[in-house]
Amino acid sequence: MSEALRKLLNQSTAPPVITPHVGVLTLHFQLYGCEDLKAKRKVFTALRAVWGKEPDLAVAETADLDALDCATWTIAALGTSSQQITQRLDQIEKAIEERVDAAILDVHREIL
Repeated sequence: MSEALRKLLNQSTAPPVITPHVGVLTLHFQLYGCEDLKAKRKVFTALRAVWGKEPDLAVAETADLDALDCATWTIAALGTSSQQITQRLDQIEKAIEERVDAAILDVHREIL
């Protein structure tokens, strides 16, 4: 074994530290014409089907579970930088506005 290789093996190298960033997007929706919970869930099928399968996202209905006229959904995004998370949440919010047939009353964002 060469002296250079021996030096490399003897050095204590700590693995690089990667600090993940988490972004949380909470959307409060107003619904019209939902007569039962099944109709309400159908409005948000695209939200769960499209973004619920993304590896960097977690999607859940977090409030107003039994209400027929409103819904609150939260999307958590994981990334390597707060800028990346912000861009990803912008993209998701715009796509939700286009695909989900419900008025968005309030949007809350938080980067952790």
